[in-house]
Amino acid sequence: MEEHIFNIDGLTHQFADGTFALKDLSLTIQQGKKIALLGNNGAGKSTLFQHLNGLLKPTTGSIKFKGKKLKYDRKTLLLLRKQVGIVFQDPDSQLFSANVQQDISFGPMNLGWERDVVREKVEWAMAQTEVTELKDKPTHFLSLGQKKRVAIAGVLAMEPEVWILDEPTAGLDSYFSKQFMALLDNIHLPDKTIILSTHDVNLAYQWADEIIVMNDGKVIYQGDPVTIFHHEDLLYQAHLEKPWIFEMFQSLIQSKIFTEEDPAPRTKEELLQKMEIEKVN
Repeated sequence: MEEHIFNIDGLTHQFADGTFALKDLSLTIQQGKKIALLGNNGAGKSTLFQHLNGLLKPTTGSIKFKGKKLKYDRKTLLLLRKQVGIVFQDPDSQLFSANVQQDISFGPMNLGWERDVVREKVEWAMAQTEVTELKDKPTHFLSLGQKKRVAIAGVLAMEPEVWILDEPTAGLDSYFSKQFMALLDNIHLPDKTIILSTHDVNLAYQWADEIIVMNDGKVIYQGDPVTIFHHEDLLYQAHLEKPWIFEMFQSLIQSKIFTEEDPAPRTKEELLQKMEIEKVN
């Protein structure tokens, strides 16, 4: 039986200035999925993420985590944040210790682990994100890309059950973006759920098991990563473009090289392989 890690029912959030960021949003998130959250700026993606980590409390509606309704007392929130790690879009919102190693160590130390275990996890996380050489450097002297990698390492060291990542590759160059996505694939296990927001439709199309699209505080699509790009109305509503691999495949269908019944390739390698097979045939 598929387990839902989150059940969100009628979630509405109104800020103090009267703005509604989320509007009667209902959503279920299945455990073990790799989920890409898409939507235009102001769609409510970051606000939704902060609710999943308990940083914001709903104005109305409810959230269940592992079948239990989320409460907002200190004990419940501490337990939730041990299991649900969040990487903010702006790393300056997350980094506050004197140097890199201290910042990455903060979360694991608060989990009550033995000092040797903390050291092992921190060293591993620094190696995975390639920040070991920066371990003694003050965090305020880091570049944006370096800060992003340190923020990611801080969550990685805690080994959460759920990863929430708000625009994780923004500010990273091509090399570190690819390295980070490979890292997500490496840490993804059947009991690990990864939810990331991105404006990169190519990344979402290639990587995700499932895509969720938000617009104006609501979910307008939740499903497989291919079907959404057949819905011109939803793409227009959410200001989304089609991935280049999808567009190329559609062009090849129009040229009668492939048919609508052929499974859509998700990566450049899959597309090239299909073309090679077609040549042989």
